[in-house]
Amino acid sequence: MIDIFGVPLPALLGQLLLGLVNGSFYALLSLGLAIIFGMLHIINFAHGAMYMMGAMFAWLLLDRLAIGYWPALFIAPLIVGVFGIGIERLLLRRIARLDPLYGLLLTFGVALVIGGLFRTLFGVGGQPYSIPPELSGAFDLGFMMLPKYRAWVIVSSLTVCLAAWYLIEKTRLGAFLRAATENPALTQALGINVPIMVMLTFGIGVGIAAFAGVLAAPTAQVSPLMSQNIIVVFAVVVIGGMGSIIGSVLTGLLLGVVEGLTKVFLPEASAVVVFVIMVGVLLLRPAGLFGRSK
Repeated sequence: MIDIFGVPLPALLGQLLLGLVNGSFYALLSLGLAIIFGMLHIINFAHGAMYMMGAMFAWLLLDRLAIGYWPALFIAPLIVGVFGIGIERLLLRRIARLDPLYGLLLTFGVALVIGGLFRTLFGVGGQPYSIPPELSGAFDLGFMMLPKYRAWVIVSSLTVCLAAWYLIEKTRLGAFLRAATENPALTQALGINVPIMVMLTFGIGVGIAAFAGVLAAPTAQVSPLMSQNIIVVFAVVVIGGMGSIIGSVLTGLLLGVVEGLTKVFLPEASAVVVFVIMVGVLLLRPAGLFGRSK
């Protein structure tokens, strides 16, 4: 059997695949953050709360209304997207002309309120969420058994990331969204409703976070505390370049793999390796790997 630095090759390949699964979640979550920051210049500290809400709403749909996983993939992000639109219209729009720091503080406060409300209503205990029968079982890859659900996470995450990139960069709606945020006065003069474009942008960003929450529900205990575990996503966005959509996606996938390899060769460093990389990137390239220097 081939060993690499004392680690059997099958174990190494298995850990690489598991790292790719984590990287898919990082890519999906950082995509929403990058869209909101890149187009609205808002550091959305409530992003983790939206991720948690996606998972919680999926569980509530199943527990209270017997609505299963597949409908929840669409319903939960839609609910959270509408909720995000309400936040943008009622709160963020009022501070749009102020320093971006106010947006950061406001979304941080929103995250605390949402987290506190869900803990009060549902407690902090984790709730199980079953894998849909169609995705139960595993693929035999020879060197490991890959659960079908984890393969689905990789495929669906990459599909959503690609679709979001195409929508924003290659479609007429995406051109309107970019124009409305880059030069709102000129865009408004051309007859495009800028407030609607801004509202849609924020709704899409938080809806993607909720979609990631639904994907995560069968792989972890659904709990209001889920939002505390994604601080690493902010590091991913910084490393990829604030506002760079393709940078956030590629960096998320790469760092998931790096984190997985670190668990094999240096387990005690796996919890901090992403932040060490972030420090190094900021020292060498402050704009991030894919960001544009001013």
